[in-house]
Amino acid sequence: MTKLLNGNRLAIEIRKEIYKEIDKNIRNKKKRIPHLGIILLGNNSSSITYVNSKIKECKNIGIQSTLVHLPVESSEFELLKEIKKMNENSLIDGFIVQLPIPKHINTDNIILSINPKKDVDGFHPENFGKMALNMKAFLPATALGILVLLERYKIQISGKYTVVIGRSRIVGRPISILMSRKNNLGNSTVTLTHSNTPNIENYTRKADIIIISVGIPGFLKGKMIKKGAIIIDVGINKVKNEKKFLLKGDVDFNSVYGKASYLTPVPGGVGPMTRMMLIKNILIAALNNEKN
Repeated sequence: MTKLLNGNRLAIEIRKEIYKEIDKNIRNKKKRIPHLGIILLGNNSSSITYVNSKIKECKNIGIQSTLVHLPVESSEFELLKEIKKMNENSLIDGFIVQLPIPKHINTDNIILSINPKKDVDGFHPENFGKMALNMKAFLPATALGILVLLERYKIQISGKYTVVIGRSRIVGRPISILMSRKNNLGNSTVTLTHSNTPNIENYTRKADIIIISVGIPGFLKGKMIKKGAIIIDVGINKVKNEKKFLLKGDVDFNSVYGKASYLTPVPGGVGPMTRMMLIKNILIAALNNEKN
């Protein structure tokens, strides 16, 4: 029997915890409410959906948010100018530049321009490097959300064999590092694979835990996993079905369900956890700013 890992339900619990923490450490002490900045470039429908969900989450918890929405034809210089404003604005505790950005702009230049102390996405090389060295840093929200999901469902990671499918800086690389760290939420033996890995089934059939983020609907089939495997599906793909679009994961749900022991649904699995971990990072940023 497969148990679904309900990210929606868990996110509600964590939202209540964060709300209480803000009440205790900020509202009751009459301190400034945490403030998230968001820079969005263009009109990518998925990006707009993600940004709106983050703004809504801020409202639910009582955190301030500011959105700067730039036209798609904006230059790299114009985007860097907005980042500079966010870096220098003492009322903004942390901010994100919603990815992906248009191809005429160098993503690395954008990430490097963000103040690491305000990098609540955890993508700046300083935060990424500290994460790799098991030092205190902002952790990428999706990777952190996966860890918390496993922890709250009391799923053992230590000593397990994990296969990560996908090597992006947003999910694949950070989660492969975090799953192998020497601490409570780690100690797993990790193999990092991707969609071009030859004979990928040789790895996935041995895996206790599979975390997949490749952007290919239904990539992971039931025949590619062993019975009882734990499957974390990070993929969110819009797939046209007759007259409407449906959201599908990177896992072929029907063939995996019943064979896996645990499985994240799409939607309602990792996505809500990602949003809550971003809010957690903003709270950490606000408390850090208070100390400085």
